[in-house]
Amino acid sequence: MSVVALGPRQHPPRHTNRIRPVRQRTRPTLTITVDLGSGPVSPRLNRLLELLAEITESGEGRLSRADDAPAAVADPDLVRIRTGPRAVRQGDRTIPLTRIEYDLLLFLAERPRRVFTRLQLLHAVWGYDHAMARTVDVHVRRLRAKLGAGSPLLTTVHGVGYRLADEARVIVEG
Repeated sequence: MSVVALGPRQHPPRHTNRIRPVRQRTRPTLTITVDLGSGPVSPRLNRLLELLAEITESGEGRLSRADDAPAAVADPDLVRIRTGPRAVRQGDRTIPLTRIEYDLLLFLAERPRRVFTRLQLLHAVWGYDHAMARTVDVHVRRLRAKLGAGSPLLTTVHGVGYRLADEARVIVEG
């Protein structure tokens, strides 16, 4: 986490070659950047985010999120799983997933660094055990194809099953 406090901006002399005007800051500004990582949010960090939201709602501050940033600066490897609308975005594009592909990705993203057998995934994601275990392989292959080979998201643990890759950049949002 980084915190930057800035005083009111001192206005420099006008430059005629400036393309767009600079937003004038008339009050002190506090900028807090929190790297949420790919794992679950800790209770203490969650409380901090709730307090910041309360301050914003009371009118004492303005909360801007990364979603407010222009799409041009979106990280092409970052995968955002939005649980409310059941949508997945990678960088600035929406990834169309089937219900099972979405549920499989969400299940693994909510449990990073854990390996699951095909039977465990069948039970947890599909809700039953009597299907062929290779069904999981087919859905993992399709999910990898949709997310692209450039961003390894799901790792095969040979002889065991699957897990979310250590280098996967995934955020689960409400």
